[in-house]
Amino acid sequence: MKRILTICLLLMSLVLRLSAQTIVTDEGAWCWFADPRALHHGQYSYIGYIDVHGNVKATQYDWKRHLKTDVLVRSFFQPDDHNNPTFLVLPDGRVMIFYTRHTDEPRIWYRISRKPGDITALGEEKYLETRANTTYPSPFIMSDDPHHIYLCWRGINWHPTIARLTMPDAEDNCHFDYEPHQVVQSTGARPYAKYISNGKDKIYVGYTTGHPDNEMPDWLYINIIDINHGNGPILRDINGQQLKRLDEGVFRVSKTEEYASAYPATIVDRTPNVRNWIWQIALDRKKHPVIAYPHIDASKDNHTYYYARWTGKTWQHIRICEAGHAFHQSWTQTEKCYSGGMAIDPVNPSTLYVSVPIKNGSYDRDGVYEIYQYSIDKSGRVTEGTPITRNSPKNNARPYVIPGAKKGSIRLAWMQGDYQYWMVRRGYPQGFPTAILCDYNGKPFLTYREIAEQTLIKKFEKQFQLDPNHYDGELFRIDGTTPFTYSISPVDYRPEIHIGDKTYRSTNRLLSSDNWATQSNGTNGDEHPTLLPSVTITLTYDGHTLIIYRDGFVDQVIEVKGLELH
Repeated sequence: MKRILTICLLLMSLVLRLSAQTIVTDEGAWCWFADPRALHHGQYSYIGYIDVHGNVKATQYDWKRHLKTDVLVRSFFQPDDHNNPTFLVLPDGRVMIFYTRHTDEPRIWYRISRKPGDITALGEEKYLETRANTTYPSPFIMSDDPHHIYLCWRGINWHPTIARLTMPDAEDNCHFDYEPHQVVQSTGARPYAKYISNGKDKIYVGYTTGHPDNEMPDWLYINIIDINHGNGPILRDINGQQLKRLDEGVFRVSKTEEYASAYPATIVDRTPNVRNWIWQIALDRKKHPVIAYPHIDASKDNHTYYYARWTGKTWQHIRICEAGHAFHQSWTQTEKCYSGGMAIDPVNPSTLYVSVPIKNGSYDRDGVYEIYQYSIDKSGRVTEGTPITRNSPKNNARPYVIPGAKKGSIRLAWMQGDYQYWMVRRGYPQGFPTAILCDYNGKPFLTYREIAEQTLIKKFEKQFQLDPNHYDGELFRIDGTTPFTYSISPVDYRPEIHIGDKTYRSTNRLLSSDNWATQSNGTNGDEHPTLLPSVTITLTYDGHTLIIYRDGFVDQVIEVKGLELH
């Protein structure tokens, strides 16, 4: 009887665990090279993504007030899943959000929250000018140099690049005080890199020879960027041996026997006849790096997940499981190296979450991709996979464990849905119409609009049909003691709130990027503005804070008193 009860409890626990899924957003995607794409800090969790309409967005979960708020970070951006935002908490508690276009613009964009922790009110959009195109921003603050931000991205010559930024001032301005430097030079055209910091003085970077589509074999390397107490970064191998000061030029890597003999402590994996890629690098409790990566065969049709950990003397390579082929619907025509994805739990780096194809409860390379959890013991033995999702209607891919997440909060998030291509463009007009899901199944979160309906907070909401032939001027007026109008600028189509004699301009233009579907042919720096056929505007006002929502996402937050919403 006791055994039966135990089995029943285990089954109930499994059912509850499998049902622990919540939709973060119906429209959202991310790539896996710009991080942290989600973050937990204090009472807040932030999850960033981009949708097929070219909107860079973030969802904030306030665990203290149990409040969910969706934020429009930037509208009318390049509709490409490489452009998901990344987060950094500044020393004063404000949150800095970075985002870039994919490869076709020498700028790094950012916005900073006006208040500590809370990203629902963001400051003015700013950018940093660079010498080369930008993709995949990954920011760090280090205790050995707490007055600067170290920002890594793919930049100069399409290679790993690092720069140092001053801390933003009261007007959100910052600048490079250590100019962008290329970290390494590979024989491959585009090395793909992932970064992790020890929070003190080192950034570990794992990277490939190049894109696995173009490199066979494709080696996997590691270096350490020592920030050198802010005196100019030094590149080292895994044993701490100095390779190059970055201001003296790049360190050159190759996939030759001569290189392997000269620099063995820079190589993680050089298996013959294998295309390596990299999904994540993390640090274990001893501050040794661990890496999640796939082996992809010569034909690109068969993927296998692997895990490497540095013992202090050597790399231990552990096979996790078969991973099928590329996860998306168009995998036979394009991007055959897009595995379902891997994620390392930063709290317990011996725990992995992977996306694998399943049919009737078992592995099937042509099944629906589900999220499974694996654990690795000290000897390197892999436990049986535990399903996190099951019987899903569409593929689940690109899992990510949220750094800093606590027990009871959202810890794991992933994409679910159809996926045709990484960009909306001719030939792939659907792009990446996926949703973002997470592992939360607790008390439902309220929204500001729901709170307004339950309290004395005033609320106004209306859908407006927009005329493409008259796409400017006053959209609506609210009468009261203080005149209030909502207008569209004829110059750049930015919404403008006029309250009394003051004007508050939105950062976000009232445009989408839907025309990319028929007019764009790739990452060419092009722009295809699309006028919106309609927009739903929601206002909430509690007597001192006016919040303007655009189609459910916070667009502007204005501090104003004495406003009347009639």
